[in-house]
Amino acid sequence: MDLLRLLSVDGTLVGAAPIDVAETRRLFAAMVTARVYDRKGSALQRQGRLATYAQFEGQEAAQIGSAAALRADDWMVGTYRDAAAMWFHGYTWDNLLLGRMGDERGGAPPAGVNILPPSITVGAHMIHAVGLGWAERLRGSDRVALTYFGDGATSEGDFHEAMNFAAVFVTPTVFVCENNGWAISLPRARQTASQTIAEKATAYGMPGVLVDGNDVLAMVAATGAAVDRARRGEGPTLIEALTYRMGPHTTADDAGRYRPGDDVEEWRTRDPIDRVRQYLQGADGWDQGWEDDIAALAGSEIEAAVERAESLGPLSPDAMFDRMYARPTAVLEDERRAMFRDEGTP
Repeated sequence: MDLLRLLSVDGTLVGAAPIDVAETRRLFAAMVTARVYDRKGSALQRQGRLATYAQFEGQEAAQIGSAAALRADDWMVGTYRDAAAMWFHGYTWDNLLLGRMGDERGGAPPAGVNILPPSITVGAHMIHAVGLGWAERLRGSDRVALTYFGDGATSEGDFHEAMNFAAVFVTPTVFVCENNGWAISLPRARQTASQTIAEKATAYGMPGVLVDGNDVLAMVAATGAAVDRARRGEGPTLIEALTYRMGPHTTADDAGRYRPGDDVEEWRTRDPIDRVRQYLQGADGWDQGWEDDIAALAGSEIEAAVERAESLGPLSPDAMFDRMYARPTAVLEDERRAMFRDEGTP
């Protein structure tokens, strides 16, 4: 299967750019902002202010480039590692931080933002994305549902169920596999005998596309084509974005115990942000002061989000009952009353 690449590692354009320089600058700014957040998240976890944190440094192009192909009212269903894409599509830093603090209020998307909370269960959320797409099709809308997952999730039964249902019922679903090489400590070669993950699409009766996931222009082009296809009612597409997580699986992991250091250094030379920076330099669309300003503004905004998240008071003990259903069931109401009786409250 041919690899789609439009930007070489040194930032040279080797194919037709799907977006102009102005839009590329916007995506570059988003990638820089996302990296600022990611490094801040790691630091906060080390300070004991977040629970386990899943880093995504190195995967910014795969996330921002694909998310850029969506319309504002399209659906996004991501994982615990997809903060960049979720933020770009409208989920707030506040919500993402609250979720990592263990505060369930982080799971409530802003009004009008069609994103499900980040999924912790590996693979299960792909089925939700298919359901959302199917619901939109039944309603007669042209909204698309895009879902992210790692290479490890393709070893789950949910992957098969989601892909099969989407193809059979022609749902407007775009599957984006961020193949970062590792399912925690298990390398991709030990998960599947297929040469690529993208080729698995053939068995389900949908197109599969292999993309350089560190090339933001290639991700825009591949996802844009898949989104347009889904919106026309032609069904799902599987995109395999070849990328790499520069950090450990999470802050609770020691990747040095299983991952060769040479691999990490090799992938550093393919950094997605460096690649776009060099491309923009050649197009007179970048200077250091501009990038510094982006990073400084991102730092201020994220610090403010941290302050807001940490300043929220605790939830009422009975909030868990209010947040289960739009209208609590009789059983939940009985449990609520029993909880307060146990606490001596009338």
